[in-house]
Amino acid sequence: MKLTKALTEFQLGWPHMHYVFAVLCLFVVVYKLAVLFAKRKETLRNLEAFWGPPPHWLFGHVLELTTELEKEVKWGQEYSYVFPIWFGPFLSIINIQHPDYAKTILTSSGNGLLVSEGQKWFRHRRLLTPGFHYVLKPYVKLMSESAQTMLDKWESYASTNEPFELFKHVSLMTLDSIMKCAFTQMNLVKDGTNAYIKAVYELSFLIDLRLRMFPYHSDLIFHLSPHGFRYRKARQVALSHTEEVIRKRREALREEKELGQIQAKRYLDFLDILLFARDENQQGLSDEDMRAEVDTFMFEGHDTTASGLSFILYCLACNPEHQKICRKEIMEALHDKETMEWEDLSKIPYTTMCIKEALRLYPPVPGIARKTTKTVTFCDGRTVPAGSVVGISVYGIHRNASVWENPNVFDPLRFLPENIAKRSPHAFVPFSAGPRNCIGQNFAMNEMKVVTALTLKRYQLIAEPTMKPKIIPRLVLRSLNGIHIKIKPLDAES
Repeated sequence: MKLTKALTEFQLGWPHMHYVFAVLCLFVVVYKLAVLFAKRKETLRNLEAFWGPPPHWLFGHVLELTTELEKEVKWGQEYSYVFPIWFGPFLSIINIQHPDYAKTILTSSGNGLLVSEGQKWFRHRRLLTPGFHYVLKPYVKLMSESAQTMLDKWESYASTNEPFELFKHVSLMTLDSIMKCAFTQMNLVKDGTNAYIKAVYELSFLIDLRLRMFPYHSDLIFHLSPHGFRYRKARQVALSHTEEVIRKRREALREEKELGQIQAKRYLDFLDILLFARDENQQGLSDEDMRAEVDTFMFEGHDTTASGLSFILYCLACNPEHQKICRKEIMEALHDKETMEWEDLSKIPYTTMCIKEALRLYPPVPGIARKTTKTVTFCDGRTVPAGSVVGISVYGIHRNASVWENPNVFDPLRFLPENIAKRSPHAFVPFSAGPRNCIGQNFAMNEMKVVTALTLKRYQLIAEPTMKPKIIPRLVLRSLNGIHIKIKPLDAES
């Protein structure tokens, strides 16, 4: 009887609990909004010295920047190359488009890595840097193999005179190359599409989308949204791939005690360096740290390079006079060789200048973000406080008319030594700069040289004027309609 009475009282009181819960939820929402508006007020006070385009009260500048990088460049000219951009009503980022301002941020040690930050980042960088320089040489042959496999597949396009989309082919090739050079022997170019590539593309899209949709700035709202579900699903695919790569290598190295034993049997790769890396206390990387580094290297090592290479080939197709000079140089460097070797990388200076000019016009990472750890004073005396988010628009710096004459024109002679000496070292930053520059930039440059050289040795690249790329700012520079060119065998070149 007592139990029945208690249950009855509980049921009668249940509606009142609904009211209590609703009131609590309303209180939390009101409190959160009050905190956000207080933060907005503080941000506006901190940004008083920085003039910029007027934002929409709700959307900020997001609607104007969804697909228009040129709008951002135009604003840079109007507002002295440093101005706030609002992503919704509460999040603002200082946008930098001038090398003098960029220098202040890039030479500091503020947070800003894909995975690691702070002291953990410095420890990892110290552990891994020697490995990147130690194992570069044997990679050139493996890069050549992946490139040749892709170029073999292009034979079907060479005889049709029909345009084809570059990025999907190049992305598969760069992933195949990174797997051969850094992790395991796989041939993804022949296997076709890969779940890992799809997952990386999905994560890139969703991370960028979350930044641009201010309700998604809330962890809870994003987690409960359909996009949050897609993010977790794609992240799990990428994580499973990474764990499998590490697991297989651990099994393969179970009997090995030091790097010298491995090197006696084969070349060392990035995963070897990770597994055997030790600090001054003989402590290695944890499993979590190792997964983070593998994820970072696989993402940065294939997706960014794929973007860079696709736009390099596109630029050469659009500039046949420069393409011919590159081809002549490449033929003289390689002679009758069908592959490229380490010693050949230094024999193609004009091609290297063309690669750099394409990276200037189409930087694979169009923007870099840093969160200040202390008050930062810029070259003009203006300051931003600790905890501010500063965005360096690499695309904007590379198209800055006060730094580059005729910035939209493809001119590789900008990278002659005497012309480089006249510019700020922070005027060309496709791999960032300072203590947090890209650890794999030499790897990436070598791969871009190898693929560009072998492609021009085999095919004539032809522009398709009816299918110009519609570039969009994602984590990696992409095109809404793809990147299309046509190719011909060299014996068909006019």
